[in-house]
Amino acid sequence: MKKILLTALALLPVAAMAQSGTFTVKGKIGNVNAPAKAYIQYRKDGKTIMDSAVVKNGEFEFKGDVAAPSQGYVLLNKKGDAMNKTRDYQQIYFETGTININNTADSLGTATVSGTPTNVENQAYKIMNKPVSDAYAAMSAKMKAATPAQRESAEFKKEMEEIEKKADEQGDVINKKFVKQYPKSLISLNLISSLAYGMDYAEIAPLFESLAPAVKDSEAGKRMADQLAKMKVVAIGAVAPDFAMADTAGNMVKLSSLRGKYVLVDLWASWCGPCRQENPNVVRTFNKYKDRNFTVLGVSLDRPDAKDKWLAAIKKDGLTWTHVSDLKFWDNEVAKAWGVRAIPQNFLLDPNGKVIAKNLRGDALDAKLGSILAKAEKVKAE
Repeated sequence: MKKILLTALALLPVAAMAQSGTFTVKGKIGNVNAPAKAYIQYRKDGKTIMDSAVVKNGEFEFKGDVAAPSQGYVLLNKKGDAMNKTRDYQQIYFETGTININNTADSLGTATVSGTPTNVENQAYKIMNKPVSDAYAAMSAKMKAATPAQRESAEFKKEMEEIEKKADEQGDVINKKFVKQYPKSLISLNLISSLAYGMDYAEIAPLFESLAPAVKDSEAGKRMADQLAKMKVVAIGAVAPDFAMADTAGNMVKLSSLRGKYVLVDLWASWCGPCRQENPNVVRTFNKYKDRNFTVLGVSLDRPDAKDKWLAAIKKDGLTWTHVSDLKFWDNEVAKAWGVRAIPQNFLLDPNGKVIAKNLRGDALDAKLGSILAKAEKVKAE
């Protein structure tokens, strides 16, 4: 799913468009009673804030204050033993005012959220995005019901990949539609940030420009503008900025040293599950085209104290191409310069260093590269 790295973005304050103020969260969830507890989690001043409350006759209440609207969670655990032991939750926006969460059933996840502007808009988005949420839920249920042998089969993996691809594409359409309908919404800014993971600058920039001035001028809006400036330097058609970084032996490798070849710059990390899942596809593609003027340059976002894990992952996954890293985690110099805030992410460069494709996954990488190389070889033969 594209929501891969929204690890890097999760629970960030959305924007500073409103003055500091207090909030009240009022819940009424069926007839849930003790020992049930409700929990909240959100960000304030760079810190994670958590709180809990006993649920009585389905009711619970929280009070707090925020410096700006902040995306976070309300959770319900009927056993009341821990926040992290429940999957019954709602993602809401903590902002000035009274936020109401209501459901006649004993479920928080299917409740309706209302009461403050951003939460009203978020409820509208959830309704609009329901077909995508349902598709992901169905895919998850199908994977859970499958046997280990079925899950490992090529047919099953391909089926899941197709379902995910279709859901992602549908999600992109819905997200764009919401942004156009709600240009004054903080949620639109969040969605643009999410879309920026898989889309090129040429698609994202007009969406951002369509937002209301107050949204673009917010703190989060300014961060997005900075993100776009970085995305522009690696947009389709641009020559990717050069960089030099140490390989596994400590030798400096320049991106420009690979000029003359088609290069897939692959940003990943040993700790990134989706990256590791994608590695077999990259291995297959590399082995298929490595003798046809193609190579891969792996750029790892591993942590400062995890060189051993980086090297072990390279060996275990059979990644036989050149690898570099400054072992700075999300402060990786290439990631920062190229506007990468989620992984896995890749950029396909032509022999002149120009970006010709990005974020190619699974069979799409093989198909795109095969087509490009076939055309290049035909031109060379002529």
